[in-house]
Amino acid sequence: MQEEVTQKTIALSIRATKLTADLLQKAIRAFLRAEKARRNRPKEGQQTLRQLKKHGKPLTNIEITDQNIKAFSSVAKEFQIDFALKKDGSQEPPHYLVFFKGQDKDSVMAAFEKFSAMTLKHEKKPSIRKLLSAMKEKAQQKGKQREKVKAKDRGVEL
Repeated sequence: MQEEVTQKTIALSIRATKLTADLLQKAIRAFLRAEKARRNRPKEGQQTLRQLKKHGKPLTNIEITDQNIKAFSSVAKEFQIDFALKKDGSQEPPHYLVFFKGQDKDSVMAAFEKFSAMTLKHEKKPSIRKLLSAMKEKAQQKGKQREKVKAKDRGVEL
């Protein structure tokens, strides 16, 4: 019994001139109602397929072969899409199925367009490391072309 009490601890703040048992009981009931409402609220964003089915709305899906599908979640969050990812490992490059509610179809398409534009833009940018290594090679070739001639002459003649 003691372990159960210590594991479930809440902080309740009540502003009152006189704290009575009835007032404390009302405050605890209000807290429990709010907690129950919070638990029953549907989850948003990425979730499991079972949680997505709980909403009771028809689901649709799209098949994706991209390896960085996790980057899609930030775009989906921006468009407020509830979705579930399912990996299909039966095929050699693994395919991903993105399940979402039927009413979110337009917003999902817009999110995929933005996501694909982001990935294309990222692919077009040159890699900084590759650019740096190319510049190092140029500098080395330039250094080889001009040879420094060091002649130490103190200027003392006899």
